[in-house]
Amino acid sequence: MLCTAKEILNDAREKRYAVPGFNSIADVMIRGILDRAERLRTPVFLMIYTGEIDDKTWWYYPTIIRAVAERYTIPIVMHLDHATELDDIRAALDNGFTSVMYDGSSLPFDQNVEITRKAVEIAQPYGASVEAELGLVGGFGLMETDNVANILTQPDEVVTFVERTGVDSLAVSIGTAHGVYQQLPKLDISLLVELNAASTVPLVLHGGSGTPDDQMRAAIENGICKFNVYTDIRIAMWDRFKQIVAKQKRDDPLPNDYISQLQEALGDVVEEKATLAGSVGQA
Repeated sequence: MLCTAKEILNDAREKRYAVPGFNSIADVMIRGILDRAERLRTPVFLMIYTGEIDDKTWWYYPTIIRAVAERYTIPIVMHLDHATELDDIRAALDNGFTSVMYDGSSLPFDQNVEITRKAVEIAQPYGASVEAELGLVGGFGLMETDNVANILTQPDEVVTFVERTGVDSLAVSIGTAHGVYQQLPKLDISLLVELNAASTVPLVLHGGSGTPDDQMRAAIENGICKFNVYTDIRIAMWDRFKQIVAKQKRDDPLPNDYISQLQEALGDVVEEKATLAGSVGQA
C-alpha cells in the first residue's frame, strides 16, 4: 500500500529503527524489491533518481508502482530522489509520487532554504512528504564523471533550516559518500547525536551502500531513520548477471530463468539492509 514518508519515518524515529530506501528503474527491480520486502514485513522506499528519468519514465515508473502497490500489505513510499528542479517536483507529484526530495545541498544556505520551502508549498496540496538535504554528501555521481567533497552538516543550521522550510525529513552529511567508496568512510557519530538533538524531523542518510555495518548500526541507534541504497544493488545484480552468462548453455534462454535470478540477487540485498535497519517485522 502506498503511503507518505512522514507516515512511516515518525514511527521509525520513535522506535529507533530505520527504513531502507532502494533506487530502481524498471519492473524487474520493482518486483524484486517489493516481493522480498513483503516477505520480510518491512516498510520500504521505492526511489528513482531524476538523472535516470526520461519522458516515458515519468509516467511509466509511477504507473507500475501505483498498479501493484495495492497488492502488497507493507507500507510503500514512492519517492523522487535528488530533484534539483521544481519542475521535476511538480511532474512527480502530478504522477502520484507520495514523497519527493529537493536537493539544494550545493546551494548557499539561504537559497537552499528558499527553494526547499517552495518545494514544500508545491507538495502540500498533494499531501506528499518532502525531504531536503543540508550539508553535502559527496562522492561520485551516477555517471562517475565528478567526485565531490563532503560538506558536513552543522547542528546550528538544522533548527533554522527545518523551521523555515517545513520539511518532513532531512538528509544530513556525516561522512558517507555516493557511489563506490575509494576508501572506507568513518562516520561522525558524535556530530549525528548533535544533529538529531537539534532536529524536530527524522534524519536521512544518503550513501548507504558500502558503509560498514557497525557504523550503520551506530548511525541508526543515534537518529538515522532512513538510508538510501543503490550501488550495492547494481553490484549484486551485475555480479549475478555475469554468473548467469558464464553458466548459460542455451542460445535462447527463457527470460524468466535469468530475470528471477537477478531479482533474487536484488532481494538478498533488500534482506541484508532491512535486517541491518531493524525494519524487519515493522510493517
